[in-house]
Amino acid sequence: MITDYFHLAIDSIFHRKLRSWLTMIGIFIGIMAVVALISLGQGLQNTIDEQFKKLGGDKIIINPGGGGFGMMSNPVMSEFTSAKLYQSDLDVIKKVIGVDQAIGLLTTQGKIKFKDKIKYGMVFAPDTDTETLKFIKQVDYFVVDQGRYLREGDKYKAIVGVSMGDNLFDRKIDLSDKIFIEDIEFEVVGINKKTGNPVHDAKITIPQETAREIFNKSEEFSTISVKVQKGYQPSDVAEEIKKKLRRHRNVKENEEDFSVETAENVVAIFKNVLGVVSAVLIGIASISLIVGGIGIMTTMYTSVVERTRQIGIMKSIGARNSDILLIFLIESGMLGIVGGLIGIVIGLILSKGVEQIAAFYGLEIFKAYISIYLVLGALAFSFIIGCVSGLMPARKAAKMNPVDALRFR
Repeated sequence: MITDYFHLAIDSIFHRKLRSWLTMIGIFIGIMAVVALISLGQGLQNTIDEQFKKLGGDKIIINPGGGGFGMMSNPVMSEFTSAKLYQSDLDVIKKVIGVDQAIGLLTTQGKIKFKDKIKYGMVFAPDTDTETLKFIKQVDYFVVDQGRYLREGDKYKAIVGVSMGDNLFDRKIDLSDKIFIEDIEFEVVGINKKTGNPVHDAKITIPQETAREIFNKSEEFSTISVKVQKGYQPSDVAEEIKKKLRRHRNVKENEEDFSVETAENVVAIFKNVLGVVSAVLIGIASISLIVGGIGIMTTMYTSVVERTRQIGIMKSIGARNSDILLIFLIESGMLGIVGGLIGIVIGLILSKGVEQIAAFYGLEIFKAYISIYLVLGALAFSFIIGCVSGLMPARKAAKMNPVDALRFR
């Protein structure tokens, strides 16, 4: 019996092809937008998780100013705050119980010249002592893929991000090439491995003392990064660092001129912001689903009017109200699910297209997320929209008086 109902629904849809296609437009546009946004949003969240796994869950980041996203944010932002971090702050942090290692990092934007072409790019400057070198070898965007790391005694040596040459100068930078930073010549001794983060893949790394000299930065740091000892909770150590720094910098609680963030906290901030943005965009995209649902409702009312005599005949030979109701609900559900299928296919193609375009421009943080749960969920959602939209027309059809239906012309 149910199989017959599906046959009737499919037959009705194919006999009204143009109307059916026009009805499904709202559904597949809405499903397409929602699927594409969910796919890209979830893919971006997964990329954020991967980036912070590389950074390490045992890391704590201290920035000048009242807040920030640490090493994952724009590192030059520290230049826009009056608060600064200094060597004395780093010394205090190193003495906190639970701190295994702590390093100060200087970052700034500098004038970079290569092959007579001048651009402005991000310059990262860690110290070149043994402790710092051991630390940065554990940080993904400092890992050297070709050449060597900076050494103690290096002065005008540089390590470049893998895509720095292509992104800034439209030509590849190789080992032993000469580049100029603030009109001072540096030799390229290393090339970082690709991370997928456009900021980190286009950066240049030079010794900290050299950076202080050419950028006139005295003892200040842009950020301080901490590795927590095994057996200690990063959140507990972070709280202790806050207490020690408040006392050292003579500031009250909730009036700090610095921020202390664990990797977990920063991930949560990113995900909260991303979640809000995704929810707003999906909400806007869902408006087309409402329009599509109204379209299905209108089509089903028209279908009920056109098939009034057919309804009367079915009722006169024994069809129950529930049978009529089910026939029209299945038909409206089929409109929803076919529109949903089209929307899912287009939505996934669209999200993969965005991923490919982003990758072409070096933005590999955009990854399309595709799963069976996303597909099945979107299909179920579109079927439910179809059924709900067809409920009122189906009830109208089910309540028809068979005698009046047979008289209808």
